[in-house]
Amino acid sequence: MIQQVMTAPGVIEFREIEVPKITEDQVLVKIMNIGICGSDIHVYHGEHPFTSYPVTQGHEVSGEVMEVGTNVSGIVPGQKVTIEPQVFCGACYPCRHGKYNLCEELKVMGFQTTGTASEFFVVDASKVTHLPENMPYDEGAMIEPLAVAVHAVKQVGDVKGMKIAVLGAGPIGNLVAQTAKGMGAEAVMITDVSEWRLEKAKECGVDFCVNTKEKDFGEAMLEAFGPDKADVIYDCAGNDVTMGQAIKYARKGSVIVLVAVFAKMANIDLAVMNDHELDIKSTMMYRHEDYLDAIELVNQSRVHLRPLISKYFVFRDYLKAYQYIDENRETTMKVIINVQE
Repeated sequence: MIQQVMTAPGVIEFREIEVPKITEDQVLVKIMNIGICGSDIHVYHGEHPFTSYPVTQGHEVSGEVMEVGTNVSGIVPGQKVTIEPQVFCGACYPCRHGKYNLCEELKVMGFQTTGTASEFFVVDASKVTHLPENMPYDEGAMIEPLAVAVHAVKQVGDVKGMKIAVLGAGPIGNLVAQTAKGMGAEAVMITDVSEWRLEKAKECGVDFCVNTKEKDFGEAMLEAFGPDKADVIYDCAGNDVTMGQAIKYARKGSVIVLVAVFAKMANIDLAVMNDHELDIKSTMMYRHEDYLDAIELVNQSRVHLRPLISKYFVFRDYLKAYQYIDENRETTMKVIINVQE
């Protein structure tokens, strides 16, 4: 089979290797589609702090089961699946208490361990999740980022009837906004400085789409939600400006959830946060139940993935996919690799 390997930042090779053999507890998956995310782009530019080279990428994935181990039940050849890319120890405190996404020894496929960017991939059956037969493979590869959004939204519990503000209309921000709406939020506002991304959010059914280059965030919240403002603000941009906006304009005693990863040390007004008794939460990846909820949201047409797909590339054009993203950052949401050319 052919396997993708990034040997150095910006350098991708393809190697021919044997198709791995499965053990009794494993599954062989024929990889169909892989999505490229922001963290992959950091690896491409040599800016990911926890990834070394060479590395085989791929963690947003869909595929077809080809073979199952003798101890595997509930999975059969021919099924559509996605793969949950977390590799955790199972023994540390978070793992023992069901929070394996916070494992003290956490590794993620495509970053600290081998990813799925190959024609076939062997994985423990416990990390395989069924996809509905009517779900296209390209959308199946987007269940992973949607699970990120689901886990983030659920950090505040049940959002039914809430008024939600989302800062940042990139792929994750868009999915957080859609998820909040899909989980019953009364109204959702999303902000960005890109009119193109805001148009995508409108296409996906977000209630209020605001360009903060043209309108003050605090003023926009008052117009959308009235004097009580938002119940929760999700920061999906992750910079001093957006977190500063969230802290400055949040309703006193309300909640801010940091979804994005800050690229550098933050410089924010903790005095105002303290004075307004704001609850600052954070979120890290997802767990299996988030995958199940993500699949259900798509199945029930409460989240729309197709508008987020910007372009497809064949497997051997992996490098061209990164180059395209670099050249079209302002008009690109999700690029999909077709592994089976």
